[in-house]
Amino acid sequence: MAIQIVINIFLAVFWMFLSDSYTLNNFVLGFLFSLAFVYLMRHILPGRFYMITLYRIFKLILIFLLELLKANVDVIRIIFQPKIQNEPAFFEYETELKKDWEIVLLANLITLTPGTVVLGVSDDRKKLYIHCVDFSTKEEEVEGIKTSLEKAVREVGEL
Repeated sequence: MAIQIVINIFLAVFWMFLSDSYTLNNFVLGFLFSLAFVYLMRHILPGRFYMITLYRIFKLILIFLLELLKANVDVIRIIFQPKIQNEPAFFEYETELKKDWEIVLLANLITLTPGTVVLGVSDDRKKLYIHCVDFSTKEEEVEGIKTSLEKAVREVGEL
């Protein structure tokens, strides 16, 4: 993927030299032309087309921001209740992620959302131990993580 970005930028700068115009508009035009060239050469270059990865990273960021917003609203509801009625709990979450960086990313994203914290990872890297401030059922919590954050992290890591 990194080689594709380098080739794309190199060809965009080369385009500026050929056209003898060093403006931002000319660079963008050269970048788009070289992007099309890199797309056509994607079978020869290593890795998948890098714009797909950038799109998936952007999608992961949006999903995380949405989850962050929902978690903040839930914590604010707990704070402003006249009588505290939340059910804190610990639970074990089994992940299907294989790579270490994916597991670390998922654990950090879970911890960054208010109301949850990852306490540890099992030795076989299959389970995350999570504390939740307002626990409903294990199935709901696991399904919420699996369908949003873990799915997006898995898409970023796919080849």
